[in-house]
Amino acid sequence: MHTHSNTPSEFLVENILLLPKGKALDIAMGEGRNSVYLAQMGFDVEGIDNSQDAITMANALAKEKGVRITARLIDLEKDPFIKAHTYDCIICFNYLQRALFPFIRNGLRKNGVIVYETYIVDQAQFGKPKNPDHLLNHNELLGLFSGFRVLRYHEGIMGEEKAVAGIVAQKITPG
Repeated sequence: MHTHSNTPSEFLVENILLLPKGKALDIAMGEGRNSVYLAQMGFDVEGIDNSQDAITMANALAKEKGVRITARLIDLEKDPFIKAHTYDCIICFNYLQRALFPFIRNGLRKNGVIVYETYIVDQAQFGKPKNPDHLLNHNELLGLFSGFRVLRYHEGIMGEEKAVAGIVAQKITPG
């Protein structure tokens, strides 16, 4: 019996048709549910995480589903590097490290698309995550991707114990 943790993010699935096919990067991929989904949808996927256990799980999930992903062990807190002008889409779920945003913006090719969803300040009322630095402020994602074309944006309390903001936005300038 598989747990629901293998199910890709609803926000990713809802917006899959907005993503240009090609090279995808999954930041803080965890056990690979979104990476494997993208691979199943025909993307060339690279996933990064700072947990070897998570990477082992992600590789096992990919194998089980009969797809290939490239999973790399990287601690983004120590090494926030993302290759410039490399990816057609970058996704990130339930992870926030503000120092990464310039690298994310730069990592996308022209017309590349970001899908980002993580917890917002309202999450504090539900408890975890403990560190307020890991919570977005209201409308913050819109500012972090200013200059991008916003295709989708939502923010607020979703479900019973989850307050999130999510954006799908396209890089329209080459820079």
